[in-house]
Amino acid sequence: MNLHWILSILVFSPLLGIVVLALLPKTQEKVIKAVGLLATVPALLLALAAYLHFQWGKDLADFAVSVPWIQFRGMGTQEPVFSVYYELGMSGFQMLLVVLTAVVATLSAIAAAKFVKKEWKGYFMLFLLLETGMLGVFTAENLILFFIFFEITLIPTFFLIGKWGYFEREKAAYSFLIYNGLGSAVLLIVIMILFGKTGTTNIDLLTQMMADPNVPLSSDLKLGLLIALLIAFGVKLPIFPLHSWMLKVHVQAPPSVVMIHSGILLKIGAYGLIRFGMGIFPEQFKTLATLIAVLGVINLLYGAFLAFIQTDFKMVLAYSSISHMGIVLIGLAAMNEAGVQGAIFQVVSHGLISALLFFLVGVLYERTDTSLIENLGGMAKGMPIAAGFLLAGALASLGLPGMSGFVSEFMAFLGLFKELPWVAAVGTIGIIMTAAYLLRAVLGMTYGKAHREFTGVLDLKGVEFVPVVVLMLLIVLIGVYPSVLSAPLQTTLETIMLGIGG
Repeated sequence: MNLHWILSILVFSPLLGIVVLALLPKTQEKVIKAVGLLATVPALLLALAAYLHFQWGKDLADFAVSVPWIQFRGMGTQEPVFSVYYELGMSGFQMLLVVLTAVVATLSAIAAAKFVKKEWKGYFMLFLLLETGMLGVFTAENLILFFIFFEITLIPTFFLIGKWGYFEREKAAYSFLIYNGLGSAVLLIVIMILFGKTGTTNIDLLTQMMADPNVPLSSDLKLGLLIALLIAFGVKLPIFPLHSWMLKVHVQAPPSVVMIHSGILLKIGAYGLIRFGMGIFPEQFKTLATLIAVLGVINLLYGAFLAFIQTDFKMVLAYSSISHMGIVLIGLAAMNEAGVQGAIFQVVSHGLISALLFFLVGVLYERTDTSLIENLGGMAKGMPIAAGFLLAGALASLGLPGMSGFVSEFMAFLGLFKELPWVAAVGTIGIIMTAAYLLRAVLGMTYGKAHREFTGVLDLKGVEFVPVVVLMLLIVLIGVYPSVLSAPLQTTLETIMLGIGG
């Protein structure tokens, strides 16, 4: 069954919304918001259809597309020396990230319609371009196309932060651009070296070629390329000490953008490390496994300890993201099925949990003009529903059994305890600290000493329930029925294990 056209429509469908928005007068606020939201729906429906396609026992390869795109011809010959193909595809791992992207993008569009107060036309045009870039990143099957989509995500994110953010938005936007631009430059160098040495940028073909001893890449060069990838995607994840830009973004960007940034864009770093680092250079990844485990523990502990002393809840969540991305590194460093599966679970789980928490922060900030923990004390009296969901989100983040955070953390640490028990033992301190800083912050806000009167402050209402309820249901679904993620991952895990000899 040939469904290759569906994937292209899925990736580029948000662009139709940009065309429609371009034709609308900028004063039509309600129409612009409706178009901005509806333009995310086709990608969401097609992503869910792809998931059902898999659940019904069909092959995801049905969606693959590969057509000639760019050709480099030698002098005096019509034969192409190098060819770059327009290649899109979808493995189980990619499909999960596409579904996550589509879901969070639609919910973020709902949040934007609620929180964005000016220039809605420009906002939604940039937002839809960003969604196209994210969907393309997770479906691209060659490095050139991946890099183009990767760059597409940077441009709208820069403007969304710098134009619609808070007081220090421009500083945050430029910090984002500088760090991620340098990461992109490193990634481009790696892609050019691989292209020049092998004559292909097809990811699956590169994975096969790296296992061939006749490929003209020495072990030292492969190790160097992997370290470069670790830096490039380490900026995106982020890995300590390449993280400072992310703190500014999470505090200064508007809530709807932070939902996308924390929920999806950070996950591009994890996806790159898994798909390219571990997939293309499995032997070298194994060589660096201990280093990556140590970096993961540093992320986990550093983020947890600094989150514990923050007075602004946005900063608590920002450092929490750094800490939770450490769990991804810990799972990958285990180099076994439990660890890698835990890392991927953490990617999806944190995407949902962080989107939920940052949406709730946006609601609180809109109502009270503050995100300081001390100033939000006693909010449970005036906003009991929001307080309840905030506590539920925190419990999911700290790994309460029955929620998605528990499954991912348990598997990641189980994998690492099998391989590097001493590193895993140190890392468990971070798990304890996660419970401490999240409960301290959330209980301080919900039942802490009141410094303001919440009488008359509106609780969650109307359309605000949609993102909160949908994200909470997905978090619980993964926690009680993890097969919704583990089943699509089986082929991906088998391929990775085969590559690393596991």
